[in-house]
Amino acid sequence: MSSTELPSVPPTSVLPKAASVRIAEGERLRSVRLPGVTLTVRSRPATRAGLQPALYVHGLGGSSQNWSALMAQLDGVVESEAVDLPGFGDSPPPDDGNYSITAHARAVIRHLDASGRGPVHLFGNSLGGAVSTRVAAVRPDLVRTLTLVSPALPELRVQRTAVPTGLLGMPGVAALFTRFTREWTAEQRVRGVMALCYGDPGRVTPEAFEYAVEELERRLRLPYFWDAMTRSARGLVNAYTLGGQHGLWRQAERVFAPALLVYGGRDQLVGFRMAQRAARTFRDSRLLTLPNAGHVAMMEYPETVATAFRELLEDTAERGSRPEPDTGARPDADTRATHATSTGVGPDTDIGWEPDAGPDAGPDSGSGTGSGSGAFSERAGGSAGSGS
Repeated sequence: MSSTELPSVPPTSVLPKAASVRIAEGERLRSVRLPGVTLTVRSRPATRAGLQPALYVHGLGGSSQNWSALMAQLDGVVESEAVDLPGFGDSPPPDDGNYSITAHARAVIRHLDASGRGPVHLFGNSLGGAVSTRVAAVRPDLVRTLTLVSPALPELRVQRTAVPTGLLGMPGVAALFTRFTREWTAEQRVRGVMALCYGDPGRVTPEAFEYAVEELERRLRLPYFWDAMTRSARGLVNAYTLGGQHGLWRQAERVFAPALLVYGGRDQLVGFRMAQRAARTFRDSRLLTLPNAGHVAMMEYPETVATAFRELLEDTAERGSRPEPDTGARPDADTRATHATSTGVGPDTDIGWEPDAGPDAGPDSGSGTGSGSGAFSERAGGSAGSGS
């Protein structure tokens, strides 16, 4: 093992048992053993029969708790489950120590295959947005709709505030950061994370802040905490440099499922300018921009995100669950620059699993979006505002 590599993590069977995670009212937790991984799954019981299933995938450093507020908003709309990715939340590390985007996507797919719940309404935030994009591209049979909140798709002009997250994946940086922040309290760490992730940290209630501190203290006691963070950050950076048909933007072009794209105007980790590029890339998309939101809009504005998702369901129910057959022709630049459209390039035939490595798949052509005091929803054929 190189001197710059992190030490190996003990097998799952000998890891110490950490304190229990909090469970919101109406939620349940269960552990699901799958080939190579064990996932903790947070769920809310269906409020009526016949609800379609939904699955939620959190971002780097997050957990299934990040979706609790939105899941509650969607009671009676979908049957909700949220996963703790391997090494995060209450899920132990993967058996092989692989935290790449491909490995996380494989874990999600294995869960869906084993549970038989697919196709689902798939939600993803940040790292979970990249994972969900890959799942929707390679297994379209598992995805009814795709909702992405600040998805971590490759940017060439990364914001300065996002650079430390990327650097975390470099060998030795996690150990250096740990030494530098040794004297920081859990409260200081949580305030720093909230300042980075929220558009307005003042929206966090004292109770939610207390819960976040308690959860961070629990996770800092886990022997694999920094290993999971570092290797997942490294996997995300590697995915950013992956070119060809396995690049995330190329895979976004292959997504057939109707997509809701949510971007925050105060996001310090994913550039707001990427919203328009994403709307042009996903074949059948609508765009919700929240000028006052940060990186976790589903936590800051769960009511607004839930309303947009319900509108997506109503829209897809009216015109069918899939876009019109793809002609293989790329729309002209003027059309793509104005609205998300239901046409795009034809899918590549080879979408197998490949390692996250390779050259970048082209320049960032994203353009800025307008900002204002409220949310803005846009889809092919027109736009409509909704309050935040």
